[in-house]
Amino acid sequence: MTKLTFLTFVLMSLLAAWSALPVHAARPAEESMARLLSQVEPRIKAIYETDELRMRSFGATWLPDGSGYLKLETPEGASGPEIARYDSARGKRAVVAGEKLLVPGTNQRLRIHGFVCSPTGKRFLLHTEEAGGSDRWLYELESGDLRLVKAGDGVGFEANAFSPDGERLLGSRGADLLVYDIANGRATSLTQDSDSDAINNGSASWSPDGQWIAYIQSDSSAIPKRAVLVPGDPTYRTFQETRFGRIGGPIPTLRIGVVGVNGGPTRWIELADKAGTFYLNSLSWAGNSDEVMIDKLSRGRDAREVMLANHRTDAITKVYAATDPAWVVSWVDMEPGGLQWIRGSKTFVIFSERDGWRRAFVVSRDGSDPTPITAAGSDLIAPGQIDDKNGWYYYYASPTNATQRYLYRSRLDGTGTPERLTPNDQPGSHSYVFSPDSQWAFHTWSTFDQPPVTDLVELPKHRSVRMLEDNAAAAARIKPLITRPTEFLQLDIGGGVVMDSWMIKPRDFDPTKKYPVFVFVYGEPAGQTVLDDWHGGQGFSLFHRAVADLGYLVVSIDNRGTPGPKGAAWRRSVYGSLGPLSTDEQAAGLKALERLCPFVDLSRVGIWGWSGGGSNTLNALFRKPDTYHVGIAVVPKPQAQYYNAEYQEIFMRTPKENPEGYRTGSAINYAEGLRGDLLIITGSGETNTHIEITEGLVDRLIELGKRFDYFVYPNRDHGLSEGKGTTVHVQMLITRYLIDHLPPGPR
Repeated sequence: MTKLTFLTFVLMSLLAAWSALPVHAARPAEESMARLLSQVEPRIKAIYETDELRMRSFGATWLPDGSGYLKLETPEGASGPEIARYDSARGKRAVVAGEKLLVPGTNQRLRIHGFVCSPTGKRFLLHTEEAGGSDRWLYELESGDLRLVKAGDGVGFEANAFSPDGERLLGSRGADLLVYDIANGRATSLTQDSDSDAINNGSASWSPDGQWIAYIQSDSSAIPKRAVLVPGDPTYRTFQETRFGRIGGPIPTLRIGVVGVNGGPTRWIELADKAGTFYLNSLSWAGNSDEVMIDKLSRGRDAREVMLANHRTDAITKVYAATDPAWVVSWVDMEPGGLQWIRGSKTFVIFSERDGWRRAFVVSRDGSDPTPITAAGSDLIAPGQIDDKNGWYYYYASPTNATQRYLYRSRLDGTGTPERLTPNDQPGSHSYVFSPDSQWAFHTWSTFDQPPVTDLVELPKHRSVRMLEDNAAAAARIKPLITRPTEFLQLDIGGGVVMDSWMIKPRDFDPTKKYPVFVFVYGEPAGQTVLDDWHGGQGFSLFHRAVADLGYLVVSIDNRGTPGPKGAAWRRSVYGSLGPLSTDEQAAGLKALERLCPFVDLSRVGIWGWSGGGSNTLNALFRKPDTYHVGIAVVPKPQAQYYNAEYQEIFMRTPKENPEGYRTGSAINYAEGLRGDLLIITGSGETNTHIEITEGLVDRLIELGKRFDYFVYPNRDHGLSEGKGTTVHVQMLITRYLIDHLPPGPR
């Protein structure tokens, strides 16, 4: 027998032996994978496909005097939605609009989809959904009169539709604004820009006397367009072009207009700044019908000016100014709803970090030195409500724990000591929707492990009057899934830096053994992941519990630069380059975690994140290959210079101004460091972190000869949610990759 014949005989014998094995016999690893997937898939489907574990939120509209609230609801046994009025003190219910509301001249009931209440509370704009489409109706509460709003096709009305006297409606058609006169049923166009694909007229508001409309016109004609594939014929493809303001390129040109409610030419307020070099944080009326308040930000957000502009005389007065080498106003610092006037419009309230902490200040109309309202040495998280009549400022803060959120109040004159109104026996996160008179609030409370509940409370004593939504059914289904409380930890990495973290352990956790770690990362200025509320971890907490029960320690860490209430220096530490600091501190946090928890196995570490978290996942694998072994980067931005100007320029300015920051802040420049297993997930319909940005990294990894995996969801955008089954598929893809490349379980 020759050597070749002998080798052929051996090979054929091995193949015969292999083929003799039972067809159903699988490798142990395959059996383990199948078992684990069968365990986790039903839970993921319950989270994302059904309503089994979905929490309901409570929504209602306060009456102007705070005596009660209106709620759109469908009671058991009712044939459709109805608007009910509830008395605040006693909870007495009365139907405002329901089954008896019929289309005039027919027996057809109106199916109410939404509503807007007039300032007097006696007139309603009803949004209805019928088989033939949607309509808008005006309903008079006292007379029962019902009239169809005939403002033309494509007209929409927002929450501020009613004029102060309730006799007109402010609406929009495409890019244009219009006013609908309720008495005569006529619609008057205020702008004529709908033929342009670049101009939009928005942020419109009524003057106090109801005779003028102030608005912001945005012109994007200088911004280049990019083509996005439109799903359709697979042979002859079509594309839709949309404008995208890229870093360093043109941004929208903004100008402020005031126009009369009867139409006519717009009065443009001429700002001294060069067009296309600034943003507008807010526009509002300055307590009278002659002046508007303009809150203007430089392109880099490092300068802020608040001005009063008289649209009759063209006079412009600067009443507030601030600068900062990094930024004055960040992505998450903007006051919701704009600046607020108090004391008969003689002063207004504004946020500032002038002393290193985000605080509320009172500024006079003449621009005199601001007076602080909230306490020094701690951050205001968000505004609550101003009770001008009684001299109180309500706001959210948590001076000793950046993962939580409580209601406080301080005197508008800055005297006295801040009062915490949220009870001490309710740790976690709280939100409030206040009545106009500040006497009542819809109060929602949750923790990372406790689903949200909403009750009506009486302020300032925080007396719970009645439960409004307890989510009891969903909470009962979730309870068996939360077998161990989530642990919140503080990780000291030296240099005075202590980071917040949470850890979810498997249900059968054994502290004498070591477990692999799966890190969820975001790490950018737009959000925290370590929050003690039901949506903590950016809404992925139930998914992370399912993964943990497979045999992982699921962990998240908030590095410096995330927007926690830890002072301006904490937030501004990333200025100049997003990526390097977060990568270093996340890795240092894992070492600190190992020192605290001996059951942590740092020889088995995976990491994943979405958007900015996807970018930090790439940075982790490329820059810290000895620390991270598996990474799953979802819709990342590996080439920072191609991202949008509005966000990235706050923290890094432009590549022309900061070339080194963009070099060190782009993961693609460190791709040669990849040694672990990497999965990149994106969508071909991305309008945020465009697929071309990711494909540049894909090409680089191919050039370097790196092994990696790449999955593209056709025509899906940044949320990867379009199409039946997509969300479950994404989460299962992440889970399968994790199990396959970082097997779970203790050692």
